[in-house]
Amino acid sequence: MEFKLDMHTHTIASGHAYATVLEMIRAAADRGLELLGITEHAQGLPGTCGNMYFQNMRVIPRKMYGMEIMMGAEINILDYNGTLSLEEEFIDKNLDIRIAGIHDLCYDIGTVSQNTQAIVRAIENPQVDIISHPDDSRIPIDYETIVDAAKENHTLLEVNNSSLDCLSSRVGAWDNLQVMLKICEDKKVPVIADTDSHFADAVGVFDHVSVLLKEIDFPEELVVNRSVDFLKAEIRKHREILTIGKQVYQTED
Repeated sequence: MEFKLDMHTHTIASGHAYATVLEMIRAAADRGLELLGITEHAQGLPGTCGNMYFQNMRVIPRKMYGMEIMMGAEINILDYNGTLSLEEEFIDKNLDIRIAGIHDLCYDIGTVSQNTQAIVRAIENPQVDIISHPDDSRIPIDYETIVDAAKENHTLLEVNNSSLDCLSSRVGAWDNLQVMLKICEDKKVPVIADTDSHFADAVGVFDHVSVLLKEIDFPEELVVNRSVDFLKAEIRKHREILTIGKQVYQTED
């Protein structure tokens, strides 16, 4: 399938990535993407940017080189209650796209039940659009429960290309994602593929994800990367369902 968007990427602002915002945007445009998400790590990981970085994202144009850009964050899930490492005010006012995930540097790994609860609470949060890399055997979770929550709340579960790389520090991603994707197929739950790029040459490169999706014959119609409108519709549904009395996501003309 043709991947038209990549919503999870990092620049030098994240502290352990190695390209600038402009370099990432140029790379994405060169690969023919229609939409790029730049999602710096929020506080909780060593060396990443502070709140002012997210507050000032308004200065970055949202269209460059004929491609749409969303600026956001990959926010840390800090505990079993799904507490996020970025204040609500910054999320609501400054982020176009909101990803949340568990990183063991700022999370005490618990039981399957505790880890699952942490992710479900994030899934239920209207400020979280995507759950990043729910695929690491070091942080065991109940995939049936996660997928059911994602379906109910229209929150997207990520198939992370970086997790499938042989150099990844995550464990068991190939097998875990097969389990998750089979449940998603059975329950007709859309997923999002992302590169989690930390350098420009990886932006828009879905080599490992493509092999996985083909191997298990996962339906293309359940992969939001095939359509920018599909992605935006899922985000809109999520925020409309879970947010009362707040401004919800609107697709710009």
